[in-house]
Amino acid sequence: MHSRRELLSGAAALGLAAAAPKLALAAAPTGEAAKMYAFFDRAMAETFRRQPEVPTFLGIDKGVLAWTKSELSDFSLTALAENKANNTRQLKELRAIDRGQLTGMDAVNYDTVEFTFATTEEGNRQFAYGGQGAGAPYVLSQLTGSYQQMPDFLDNQHVISTKSDADAYMSRMEAFGRLLDQEAEVARHDAGLGVFAPDFALDKALTQLNAFLANAPADAPVVKSLVRRTAEKKIEGDWAAQAEGLYAEKVRPALARQAALLAELRAKAVHDAGCWRLPEGEAYYAVSLKQYTTSNITPDEVHRTGLELVKSLSAEADVLMKKAGYSKGTVGERYRIMGTDPKQLYPNTDAGKAELLEKLNEQMAIVSKKLPAWFGQLPKAPLEIRRVPAAIEAGAPGGYYNSPSLDGSRPGIYWINLRDTAEVPAWTLPTLTYHEGSPGHHLQLALNNEAGDLPLIRKVIGFSGYSEGWALYAEQLAVEMGMYDNDVLGHIGMLHDAIFRAVRLVVDSGMHSKRWSREQALKFYLDSIGDHEAAAITEIERYAVWPGQASSYMVGKMTWLKARERAKKALGHKFDIRKFHDAGLLAGGTPLTVLDRVIDNYVAATKKG
Repeated sequence: MHSRRELLSGAAALGLAAAAPKLALAAAPTGEAAKMYAFFDRAMAETFRRQPEVPTFLGIDKGVLAWTKSELSDFSLTALAENKANNTRQLKELRAIDRGQLTGMDAVNYDTVEFTFATTEEGNRQFAYGGQGAGAPYVLSQLTGSYQQMPDFLDNQHVISTKSDADAYMSRMEAFGRLLDQEAEVARHDAGLGVFAPDFALDKALTQLNAFLANAPADAPVVKSLVRRTAEKKIEGDWAAQAEGLYAEKVRPALARQAALLAELRAKAVHDAGCWRLPEGEAYYAVSLKQYTTSNITPDEVHRTGLELVKSLSAEADVLMKKAGYSKGTVGERYRIMGTDPKQLYPNTDAGKAELLEKLNEQMAIVSKKLPAWFGQLPKAPLEIRRVPAAIEAGAPGGYYNSPSLDGSRPGIYWINLRDTAEVPAWTLPTLTYHEGSPGHHLQLALNNEAGDLPLIRKVIGFSGYSEGWALYAEQLAVEMGMYDNDVLGHIGMLHDAIFRAVRLVVDSGMHSKRWSREQALKFYLDSIGDHEAAAITEIERYAVWPGQASSYMVGKMTWLKARERAKKALGHKFDIRKFHDAGLLAGGTPLTVLDRVIDNYVAATKKG
């Protein structure tokens, strides 16, 4: 999983185009293409104005964009309404460009951005809750809300090198309090429509909020980050006193107000897991599914495909399990036995977790040496493997990835959740590492950022179907690269994760379309792959608050595999796996429908020589 959600907020330009970094195209565009790239610049300038976190995320919050470093987004009901109106206006402006006059990468760029605006518009038009169209109906949950995301953003994205950086951090800390109250305002609005998270999600959100509230100001993560980093850079000033005072005055009271609101909602909450219970809930799931998978697959097709894949992949696992000496019980029962084998578990201690991290780095070093035989272009950005911060590990996924900054100052980061090492047996770790690191998210997203001819707007927009599909494809590619030739347990682990993503298709559509309960989804999950129950609960509860997202992985993988087979068949002896990968990756993240056209273009160009 990678943490980049769609960052683009559709909005009309307000004279800020000069602030947007310009395109680095091989040749100056003309005609309709020139109009399109000028539009992209204006759209990015407006994105920076409305979402000042974006330049920080990209590592370009300096120079003409330095003003953004002390700001955070406006999440008020008024601002959200403006965002929706601006998306409508920008979509109209983009569609005024004659798509028929565009070819090659110009057409790919147009289709990719148009899809983003159009799916956002579809969600905005139909649904009056969630604050951001489809895909995340609850402003506040165990996985949504600035209380959960902002401490990590400030610590890992907001660079502190100078006093002005520290001052900007303080401004953002103050704005953090304002943002918390704005989210509460939107959450109250949505609650009036009957839209708030189910009881189990609110319970976990309250656990996390109360953990923050239990800290004295000096121990708050946002305070400790500033104090630690100003000390490391020897920036003069009593930053501890300033930060503690600001936290106590602005942030902690707002956190307490959010906690009080969630406690109030918890008293009214239902246990139903799916978004079908929300206003126009079935339509909400269909749009969310389209937004995340970037395909036209239906809920029924998702469910049927998932059931078929669980069956076929389990049969593959059965063969390898018998080879490894695991022959009794269902595949899920055998996975459970493997998952509780003491020989496969790292000690649940700081030393054990450090040993685990060391092993992950060893695995990444081995696979990195093999990459040149499979990819023509490799990323320059380094990769770091880090533990998920303890403050958010209770509700966080098992692993996720943060992209490197555009300026090269921040590496790619693969985060692994080590709240309990019993949840991550050794045989599961290689595949997770190839998914989050290389050849998975790090390779794909770092290349995306480093692509010189890719418009900035394309580097900002993320597509779960493309990116998560690539990471799943990368898991299978690791088998082809020989990473499991002498590791049958690791190969069984790879199949476990493939079954896991097939299970996601079933339980995601099950909860949101077929009205499965949380417990029904959990039982299917546990019966199929036998995971540690705590990890399974975290996953099921995640799917409950992000309808559609869990289905994007396998739908994307199947699209990548079909595209490769299509290219192989069309090119025969001319097929080169390195050039296929370069074609799909260097074109940047796209909707899956556009990816098919990218590969078709590559095939046509290769045939021409």
